[in-house]
Amino acid sequence: MSTETSPEAPKWKPLNSRQRRVLGVLVEKAKTVPESYPMTVNGIVAGSNQKSNREPQMELTQEDVEQLLEELRGLGAVTEVQGSGRVLKYRHHAYEWLGVTAVELAVMTELLLRGEQTLGDLRARAARMESIADQTALKVVVDGLLQKKLLREITASGRGQIVSHNLYKDREVADLQTRLASSPGRLTSDDERQASPSSSGSHISLKYATADQLSELAVELAELRAEFARLRQRVEALEVKGSS
Repeated sequence: MSTETSPEAPKWKPLNSRQRRVLGVLVEKAKTVPESYPMTVNGIVAGSNQKSNREPQMELTQEDVEQLLEELRGLGAVTEVQGSGRVLKYRHHAYEWLGVTAVELAVMTELLLRGEQTLGDLRARAARMESIADQTALKVVVDGLLQKKLLREITASGRGQIVSHNLYKDREVADLQTRLASSPGRLTSDDERQASPSSSGSHISLKYATADQLSELAVELAELRAEFARLRQRVEALEVKGSS
């Protein structure tokens, strides 16, 4: 008898917005800052509340995150592990829990962290975690997630299509549809937002930064360094290949 999980009986369950944020942070940091993974509660708090790559903004406390981790452990999505000394750390089981590939998980993570978005933005954002060559490559991933019922199409297929994950609670789906119907032009691409003089970027002044903001900046800096290291390795590999 096969021991594989059938598509009709997935392990995943709908999650509330704060549970999705914590799970998304664990996956994101595991992919972008592997040296900081598994993560401490404090690291998860900083990642959950950071201003970049998050929608909506949250202000979770340590107690909030500890409770959310306990809830996710009960659902089988997260495990507690012993770190160095007596510090408890946490790792995700999103691959098994969602039944996805590495690229599919990158796409799901962006949706868990930011909610509904256009396919153009989704590819650009998810590509920081896993390579997605172009929109054609993304379409293959999206189709796979649709088949697994992990993704929902918010607008019809075509240019500017909006999609989101399918881990919403029932009442959130109705709220989402109402919100988008009342503000059809609400979602714009990252390029459009950056070009707009009224864009509200989250620029933090170091002079007046709080401890949480400094922690957030440290996390973002670590991500940038990790991405730079990966790019440098690719360039070095290409140079070696070209000289051989």
